[in-house]
Amino acid sequence: MNDPTEPLTTEPLTTEPLTAGMPGEVAAGVYLPDGCGGPGVYREVGLEVVAVRAAGLVLPEVTVLDERGGELFTGGSLVCDPAGGGGPLAGAGAARSARAFGVVHTGFHVQRALRWWGRVLGRRLPPLVVRIGLHEHPRRWGGGHYRLPGGGAQADPDALTPTGEIHLGGGAGFVAIPQTGRTTTDAGGGGGRYFHAPAHNTAIIYHEVGHHVCRHTADFRLNRLRPPWAQTNKKTALDEGTADVLTAILLNTPDIYGWHRGDIPTNDQRRRRLDPRWTMAHFHGGAGQDPHADGTVWASACWSARHHLITTGTDPARFDTLLLRGLDHTGTDTTGGLTDDTLRKRRHFSRLLTAMTHADPDLAPHLLTAMAHHGIHPGLSNHDLSQAARADHNRLVRA
Repeated sequence: MNDPTEPLTTEPLTTEPLTAGMPGEVAAGVYLPDGCGGPGVYREVGLEVVAVRAAGLVLPEVTVLDERGGELFTGGSLVCDPAGGGGPLAGAGAARSARAFGVVHTGFHVQRALRWWGRVLGRRLPPLVVRIGLHEHPRRWGGGHYRLPGGGAQADPDALTPTGEIHLGGGAGFVAIPQTGRTTTDAGGGGGRYFHAPAHNTAIIYHEVGHHVCRHTADFRLNRLRPPWAQTNKKTALDEGTADVLTAILLNTPDIYGWHRGDIPTNDQRRRRLDPRWTMAHFHGGAGQDPHADGTVWASACWSARHHLITTGTDPARFDTLLLRGLDHTGTDTTGGLTDDTLRKRRHFSRLLTAMTHADPDLAPHLLTAMAHHGIHPGLSNHDLSQAARADHNRLVRA
């Protein structure tokens, strides 16, 4: 398994016939992260596959299905042309190839993420189901979400898997491809535009896998105490922020959504770039606030802490480990049961921070110092931290 801070293996592998039900590594065409603000660089990689279906793949860690019907893999090869994302303006052949590429690309990156985080945790995470092309009516959808069976806020009647599903839209709109200096066969990549298909966007895929990691470690909403078919999908800022920093680690960049949000200024929280110093003074909380924006504060603090450790000569994998083990530790503590008070405390940044310091006490002083620069300290609620950070900001303004 490749370290996400190192270049991914790009050597092409020989495709061998695959027997259904027998895992085997075959050649697959995917985009690899390259930090250039586009879809990535197109390469052939090895992909461990159990079975190929007409419009899907079964891998040891994930089943990926394109729900729009038709046969995508009639030729047997998993080296498919991305075809600029396909979309409504593409011809039938290009659209089919783009959909096939989306299945393969999604499967590869889900497999990579689950294997990486499973290795850090020291155990396998539950397998995932990814369904592409859902929620296309009444209009096209260019996003993704992680869903569990259950009612209430953000409920999705299409979610059928108790351990979790990722739903990716079929795509909507076009995004620019930056001038990279590469040939267009590398990533469609000498400029121009690309149909925004979420299955082609590695950042979206990794973010949704991040929610799966959170569900089966920290379990911020205590779904483990709920019936499998009555779980909640409501996300907290801590869940969204953790998913963003896990994405940044795998992409090795703080500008995780720089491709499809490139038109949003970097100093706008909606960009969700992690290297501006977002602090608790930018945190709002409350039922009407977007947890993605509030989560940027936590993600930014984690990214700062990881960068600070790197500058001290510490292996960044130690931060990754203390983050994952901190998540795991907070999940095993179900003291108080399924109550409003318990759920409120599980939203607090300080609770996860404390668990992270216990996961690697030698790094705790560095971690606490970096987090303090973002206004995050142990033992306080998010509300109290934000109030204190705003008071500090106002004193600086008046000084």
